[in-house]
Amino acid sequence: MAVTLVNPPGIPVVDVYRQVSVATGAKLIHVAGQVSWDADGVTVGAGDLAAQVEQCYVNVATALAGVGATFDDVVKLTVHAVDWDPSKMPALVEGITRAYTRLGVTAAPPASLFGIVALDIPEHLVELEATAVLD
Repeated sequence: MAVTLVNPPGIPVVDVYRQVSVATGAKLIHVAGQVSWDADGVTVGAGDLAAQVEQCYVNVATALAGVGATFDDVVKLTVHAVDWDPSKMPALVEGITRAYTRLGVTAAPPASLFGIVALDIPEHLVELEATAVLD
């Protein structure tokens, strides 16, 4: 495997991701920001942050599979959430947990969360980007 995920001593352990990823592979993969569209371009979970987060993760997994990768190959995730405030964290974590359970993901790569004003269409509440490495 080209990616090792770790929580080094001296920095806090976060429940939903590891603090560091070490990539040793040779093929770098960038997945464009995924919103909560299904394969037909229909928004999944309108008004439901957890459902949209779950669909974003599923879409990233589908994109990765299309190039021979999985979440085991992901070195970094970036989450963009509309009108973010800390009260939305439980819904975000619920969506991530549901997605990881659905996808069989056991170790989460480092992630960053950014609050933003808007996405491409008003019903989209979140977008997820991924970077992965393959041997």
